[in-house]
Amino acid sequence: MKRTLFSTMLAAVLLTSACQQEKSEVGEAGMNVAAAEAAAANPVVDNPNVASETEAPNPNAPVMTFTESEHDFKDIPANTTVEHTFEFTNTGKTPLLIENAQAACGCTVPSWPKEPIAPGMKGQIKVQFDSRGKTGIQNKQVTIRANTQPSITNIAIRGNVLSDGAQGPVQAQ
Repeated sequence: MKRTLFSTMLAAVLLTSACQQEKSEVGEAGMNVAAAEAAAANPVVDNPNVASETEAPNPNAPVMTFTESEHDFKDIPANTTVEHTFEFTNTGKTPLLIENAQAACGCTVPSWPKEPIAPGMKGQIKVQFDSRGKTGIQNKQVTIRANTQPSITNIAIRGNVLSDGAQGPVQAQ
């Protein structure tokens, strides 16, 4: 009982002294001195390609408009590579720059234009899918990072990889 009472009193003393110390560190502007120093050391970076809560999106940003954002290959023969070309138009007011396009697995490989796409011009993203080692329904997504708002655009492919007829390992008899 004495320990509990002592622990409670010690916590109250520490809390009171911490509050008094914090009050003494308040600067002229009413901010905690440590908080003001941290804000000065980490200034906010203004990135025009990132929408903030208080700022409206850039009306001049490029816009990547695809004729289709998904493609279904239907049935894909086993151990083959298939390819589809996604076409898009820059419907924005400034040149479109694609920084990167990537898929989550190595079986899907995108290729994209490295040069800027002027407003009103068309571009293509080719996506290859290698069905080796795959069977059944496949859904693959390609993530495109560009100077658009938002900066991420997704396209997808899907298909059904047919079995090659192999039965797996066969036990010798």
